[in-house]
Amino acid sequence: MCSLSGSARILFLVITVLTLTVVTKAQRQPESEFGPVVSAYLGYLNNEQEVVDDRASRREITPGYYRRNSNRILALRQMAVKLVRQTGNDYVPELEAVTVDEFRTIFERPPQPTTLRANEVFGNKFRFIGSVRASETFYVFARLTPYEQADWMAGTSKANPIPPAGPTTGGGRVEASTRARRIGPR
Repeated sequence: MCSLSGSARILFLVITVLTLTVVTKAQRQPESEFGPVVSAYLGYLNNEQEVVDDRASRREITPGYYRRNSNRILALRQMAVKLVRQTGNDYVPELEAVTVDEFRTIFERPPQPTTLRANEVFGNKFRFIGSVRASETFYVFARLTPYEQADWMAGTSKANPIPPAGPTTGGGRVEASTRARRIGPR
């Protein structure tokens, strides 16, 4: 990796400290309020942030890459916590948080962000959950389970959709929405 000038190093350090402050603030939410599945998911996100921090400290990644991935982790955390608080279930679907310029990484034919509607299914694979503003806007999608995909393709989907979560700010405010509890085998 190329060496950074003195002013670029200072800028990188300032950005790193500010991002860590935001991530630390998000991680202060007491995870003891969640069940083992959600706690494990939040722990996984903490581990992902540690990996990104480590790579940044070794200068293996650019400041832009660091910011985007730290903000993506923050967006996933906020959405997971929001979904769990809405449903009261110890369950988090497989979430994908992407920016507009990353839509092609999960969609063959990307939708227009202005046309996204909560709970809309795309490509029989993803359900749009909501967007989170964390420095930039991340659009959060839940990957459909194989059972949901089969129901969807057969046109018999009666499963309760994942609750829509409106746009959030970096502070975690989300517009209110509700849904019935997840129904599944017991």
